[in-house]
Amino acid sequence: MKPLDHLEHLDKHLVDELAQVARETVRDELREQTRKQRRKAALYAASGALALYAGAALALAVGLALALGLPDWAAALITAVILGAAAFVLRGMARPSRPGGGHAAGGRFPGRGEAGQAAAGGMPYPPVPPAPPAGAAPGTVPPRPTDDPDVPHHRA
Repeated sequence: MKPLDHLEHLDKHLVDELAQVARETVRDELREQTRKQRRKAALYAASGALALYAGAALALAVGLALALGLPDWAAALITAVILGAAAFVLRGMARPSRPGGGHAAGGRFPGRGEAGQAAAGGMPYPPVPPAPPAGAAPGTVPPRPTDDPDVPHHRA
């Protein structure tokens, strides 16, 4: 038996104990963070539910106020239109603004994203020159280079 064999057993035991302590410490810390996040989520949910009831009460008040001078069905219809318009405006405010006037965020070229648009001057596609290149016959289109990654490769 070698003189250091008994120390090898002690080292292994010490490493196992340290790993166990580290696991327990991390577990306790995660438990504490989860408890705080759970409480915060419950408060947000309660706040949202109360806001929903407040909005319903406001819509009812608007409908009842309109019903004083209009038929009930007209008051309900006007209240629904007001709520629909408010929902549409809020949805528009929540969407990110996109350059390119209605194109998807990446423009015509998926995968390019904002970096590709910034390289192209903020436009989703390259600009078209006002005149054909010098030496080109009128009405002809110059050939595109074959190394362009945007050109689809057709197989025969």
